[in-house]
Amino acid sequence: MMTQHLAPDAGTAHEDVRDPRAAVVCTITTALLVVLGPAALMFGGLSAMATDSCGPDNCSGALDTSLAWVYGLLTYGSALSLVSLLTTWLLPWKRRWSAARVSAAVLTLLPPVGVVMLVCTLPA
Repeated sequence: MMTQHLAPDAGTAHEDVRDPRAAVVCTITTALLVVLGPAALMFGGLSAMATDSCGPDNCSGALDTSLAWVYGLLTYGSALSLVSLLTTWLLPWKRRWSAARVSAAVLTLLPPVGVVMLVCTLPA
């Protein structure tokens, strides 16, 4: 007599279980965006003063490129942050969506962090 051992499918056992930590990721992302969003907007707005010493026409190409990236991230990154924050909150609160929720949370914070980092490292 031969006994067959069937292993349970590991991926389907807990996929439809409600994730109790889903709200933690969403709340932390929202709190960080509330702090980083206005900071990025303020630093990005003040970054135009980096051209005061060289005038708008005589600045280095590296400075112009960095400022273009800052303004691009402020313009298009704001929309990206808003959409990915909504995605973070609106994904189903099941364990199978936890990786997508964390990815959307990271994507939410990338534009404001990028603006702050670019402003802090503006070339001369």
